[in-house]
Amino acid sequence: MDYGIKTGEAGKTKTTCLMVGIFSDGKLSHSAKELDKLSKGNLSGQIKAYSFSGEIGQSQLLLEQPGIIAKQILLLGCGNEEKLNAEKFKKIYALAAATLKKHAIVDSASTLIELSVNGTSEQTKLCLATQAQEATLYAFDQFKEKPKKKKAEPKKHFYLTPNNKAAQKGLEQGKAIAGGICLAKDLGNLPGNICNPTYLANEARKLSRQFKSVSTQVLSDAELKKQGLNSLLAVSQGSDQPAKLIIMQYNGGKKGDKPEVLVGKGVTFDSGGISLKPGAGMDEMKYDMCGAASVFGTMQALAELGLAINVVGIVPAVENMPSGGACRPGDIVKTMSGKTVEILNTDAEGRLILCDALTYAAKYNPAHVIDIATLTGACVIALGAHASAVYSNDEDLTGAIIDAGKDISDRGWPMPMWDEYQDQIKSPFADIANIGGRPAGSITAACFLSRFTKDYSWAHLDIAGTAWVSGGEKKGGTGRPVAMLTQYLINAAAN
Repeated sequence: MDYGIKTGEAGKTKTTCLMVGIFSDGKLSHSAKELDKLSKGNLSGQIKAYSFSGEIGQSQLLLEQPGIIAKQILLLGCGNEEKLNAEKFKKIYALAAATLKKHAIVDSASTLIELSVNGTSEQTKLCLATQAQEATLYAFDQFKEKPKKKKAEPKKHFYLTPNNKAAQKGLEQGKAIAGGICLAKDLGNLPGNICNPTYLANEARKLSRQFKSVSTQVLSDAELKKQGLNSLLAVSQGSDQPAKLIIMQYNGGKKGDKPEVLVGKGVTFDSGGISLKPGAGMDEMKYDMCGAASVFGTMQALAELGLAINVVGIVPAVENMPSGGACRPGDIVKTMSGKTVEILNTDAEGRLILCDALTYAAKYNPAHVIDIATLTGACVIALGAHASAVYSNDEDLTGAIIDAGKDISDRGWPMPMWDEYQDQIKSPFADIANIGGRPAGSITAACFLSRFTKDYSWAHLDIAGTAWVSGGEKKGGTGRPVAMLTQYLINAAAN
């Protein structure tokens, strides 16, 4: 959908559908009061007639109202005025977009930016509103037979708000982040027979053609072997698909400035290898590259915004399959760092490709390194689908990531990584084992990665619970944490 900003009074806005907010117990928002006055009380009469209480999740479409230019009015419940926060604000706009789609309304305008959202700035409200609407309108239907006639889709939306720099900046950020989220969703939703390591490499090259500020390099098997990324190669050796190490560099900052480095786990399909996963739900293992997808989405968003910062996106891309050539439980590999790893479980493969990528990241003399991975089922048990787990060796970096998530309503939660947990990944035969047993599984996975990040400031995001929705018709990628990562880079570029 195309978005824009309009100034002027709500009642004089020419549009097919005008959205207004109604608080709990039918209390009118500022614009609703204006419209009620113009309609000589007809609007408030309609609210009573429909028993519209104003709770979040309520909506009511009204036809032409006297004295109001807009052809239709969409009432949206906003709940308790004093308790309206960013999450609820996004839900309101998501419901609005769903209603537009249901009724095939092509153009619309909204007054909801005027609402007070728990101290949230106008810039952020525009950003959140745009993301919420795009997330609702998103569809992944490229593999379905197209219907002969398709209902009209929402095409244009205007936010009624003073035409100032903050509003325009918020809209630009919202569109860029929403676009990055859509790219991440698309990559995650693609099946494994299409989205393999070579496909991801080609997508990276496509980004560099689209944006002059982005350059791409792809290392294939021979070069990976030459540089000693044996742990990464051990995961891919059971597959017919060759491994790739994809490096995307965005140069928006000053020459010589240390880059922020994002490392995304790119297991394009994870069967578990010899430690084969159960068959039920294995189709969802195409989402094991959502960390990589979030790096792609973030790189696109920051290039769209033209942020004044240097960023490197690194994606170790592999497919984890069982075969006669696959690595076995008990195998020992030498990582790029020189440390050896005993592979006790081939389904703990994400950390095996990330450890080499994290060692490789040191080449860029990074300001910070953040890895993003659908790493452990234990993280889903710990935090569910509401927050991404944040581990770090730098408290300031943890704070910056958590704050960025709060700013953009894409939550992260700090997790412990005390030295006592390191004992669980000891091996009698190698420097380190790739699993540490069931207790604290997400933490010991982070402890494993920490062994390869001693030389720089590092954080690990376990997004196993937030990267996709499981089961049923709602199954699909979420695009998280593109919003958090982009906001983190926006904040870093401003400092």
